Amino acid sequence: MNSDHAYESAKARYAEHGIDTDAAIEQTLAVPISLHCWQADDVAGFETKPEGLSGGGIMATGNYPGRARNGDEAREDIAKAMSLIPGTQRVNIHASYSETDQVVERDALEASAFTRWMDWARERGTCLDFNPTFFAHPKAEDGYTLSHVDDDIRAFWIRHGKACRKIAEALAEAQDSPCVLNWWTPDGTKDAPADRFGPRRRLAASYDEIFADESVDRSQCVDFLESKLFGIGSEEYVVGSAEFCADYALSRGVGLCMDMGHFHPTETIHGKISSHLQFMEKLLLHVSRPIRWDSDHVVRFNDDLKNVFLEIQRGGVWERVTVALDFFDASINRIGAYVTGTRATRKAMLYARLDPTGPLQTFEREGKLAQRLAMMEEFTSMPFGPVWDRLCEQAQVPVGMEWINEMETYEQKVLSKRR
Repeated sequence: MNSDHAYESAKARYAEHGIDTDAAIEQTLAVPISLHCWQADDVAGFETKPEGLSGGGIMATGNYPGRARNGDEAREDIAKAMSLIPGTQRVNIHASYSETDQVVERDALEASAFTRWMDWARERGTCLDFNPTFFAHPKAEDGYTLSHVDDDIRAFWIRHGKACRKIAEALAEAQDSPCVLNWWTPDGTKDAPADRFGPRRRLAASYDEIFADESVDRSQCVDFLESKLFGIGSEEYVVGSAEFCADYALSRGVGLCMDMGHFHPTETIHGKISSHLQFMEKLLLHVSRPIRWDSDHVVRFNDDLKNVFLEIQRGGVWERVTVALDFFDASINRIGAYVTGTRATRKAMLYARLDPTGPLQTFEREGKLAQRLAMMEEFTSMPFGPVWDRLCEQAQVPVGMEWINEMETYEQKVLSKRR
């Protein structure tokens, strides 16, 4: 069966249930996904550092050949990945991905340190998002930053936060599109603390001081707070927990970011979306895949991912949810990681757009729960594949596994030459 015939057959099947596959494809391609720059270089960053700079941070495991060693290589790799991924894309960068000719401390960073990123994004017609970097720095060595008991260290990180909001605003102005600024701190401790109140009180006060800067246009710099259950070195206590971040965001009028991998291993986020959006204007989702712990594995088209976007579709809240990626795997080809994870995310969006939401909710209102369950089950075997293939054709990216050959060619010609 050729692709046109397969698609027309699938289109007719969905149309029997009132679903327009052409419209679903258009809607899916239009939703932006923000690709994370740190998959390209294993979260190392490119800032000019003094000798011996260390500090607590995020760990990427593996040493697969071809890691990006500088900003130019990272941008080249991201551009290659983007050429193999359908739909609207943005790029998400951390403050530690600044590029300067001399050492610039993080509390003194300015937008000029990201000129190369801005120029590259402008040439590609894409937009940038941003993140303060509260790790990989001597002042993060003991695992505390904005909640640190030392006034001087805490003040340093507050200044960094203020600088990042100015940078995000500048990025937004340069690209004529709001810049999402995501706040995540690693603050916490490995074993049971004697005081859980103090660090959370200090973290709230630090955020208050940062967000009090009314010179920053909140419509251009859009702030979100990201929570976490635990991490390496903070297994027992994380200051910025889910409860802390949700309560702070709601009480201060900033956004909440939920990372799919930042909750208990048996806990999923899709059921939380309808609760938070009763009271919050917008949510930022970090699409990731946990395995046993917060390990940020490459995203796959699994039930957890499907359920997140089905929840968005069934609630009709696409305009109130922002989607970004957050996974990093240094044990495999990094282009492959980007493309697999982002295509899976786009695929889950399309799957949700093809959901028979109207009939399902009608059955539910009428108390026809067996019919609701039966329709959900029967739709798992609908001809989704040809619709996804048509989406890729329409976006002019490789269909099916064709992109794997391009990944291998790029590895041979580009990545294998990096030493």
